[in-house]
Amino acid sequence: MTEKLHRLIDQCAHLEHQLAAPEILSDPARYAAAVKEWNAVAPLAEKVRALEKLEEQLADAEELLRNESEPELRALAEEEIRTLREEFEQQKEALRQMMTPRDPDDERNVIVEIRAGTGGEEAALFAGELYRMYTMYASVRGFTCELMDVNETELGGLKKVIFLVSGSGAYARFRFESGVHRVQRVPETESNGKLQTSAATVAVLPEAGEIQIEIRPDDVRIETMKSTGAGGQHINKTLSAIRLTHLPTGIVIECQDERSQLRNKEKAMRLLRARLYDLERTQQRERIDGTRRAQVGSGDRSERIRTYNFREGRVTDHRIGLTLYTLPAFLNGDMDALIDALTAAAAEDKLDKED
Repeated sequence: MTEKLHRLIDQCAHLEHQLAAPEILSDPARYAAAVKEWNAVAPLAEKVRALEKLEEQLADAEELLRNESEPELRALAEEEIRTLREEFEQQKEALRQMMTPRDPDDERNVIVEIRAGTGGEEAALFAGELYRMYTMYASVRGFTCELMDVNETELGGLKKVIFLVSGSGAYARFRFESGVHRVQRVPETESNGKLQTSAATVAVLPEAGEIQIEIRPDDVRIETMKSTGAGGQHINKTLSAIRLTHLPTGIVIECQDERSQLRNKEKAMRLLRARLYDLERTQQRERIDGTRRAQVGSGDRSERIRTYNFREGRVTDHRIGLTLYTLPAFLNGDMDALIDALTAAAAEDKLDKED
């Protein structure tokens, strides 16, 4: 990383020299290209120079502290060191954010799918708690949620729930949730107090616009059917549920949340477009990388990414090895600390790969 930062300063100095050269000044096309490149590099180089200056000031203050015996002067040096270290960390974080390659989908809305995994009814109850957690977190961040499809159990759990989170930056905040979520707790129905492990899977898809993904009508088979579920006046009475089958890929989408067949069809098409967009992104990454690698934010849905242990009151993210003993607050939507850590780890991973 240090070598890369010094290269930025050298690159900026080289571009500044170019911009002053007569042969560049007399060629509008070359001058415009050099200015564009300089505009991209100069803010980074300026931030690096500021960090270097802070490092020098910090070294001087530490040297003074080592050699000073006067209590008042030592106290002043210690205070200056604390201030310089805080400013250095702030500037370093600002530089890291400036250098982090942004995902082009970060600002998109996001479609989240939660499905109960192993564990029977307990897994379905856990899936319902994850749904509540995410909707509360969305509310904290100022996003809105729209239910797209849900399949409830008789005891109030969720076999499956699909919902749309809308708002600028929704995908950036939810993108690391893809994977297997494991819960360890004593179920309320367990009389002997035995700890049980259950799981739910989460898939996160950036919502695709109609421009990104074109779906030919001939490629989609549309079927209507009666809604099914745990209850409700309209269940099994009207042909309002929709099943879409995308013939080229075999992707099947079902939607029955709305009473209106038209609304269910609209939601199903949005979900199909997001699935196709996700498939296209995955295929593109595999073409570039050569193979799918397990890494932070890979979204590998077979990967156990997180454990929620109720007995110990902890949540552990296995991708970055971070444990927080704030499980109740976390389940109430206080997720930023973990999501910020995942975002930072992904940024460092990208920067390391660029080096």
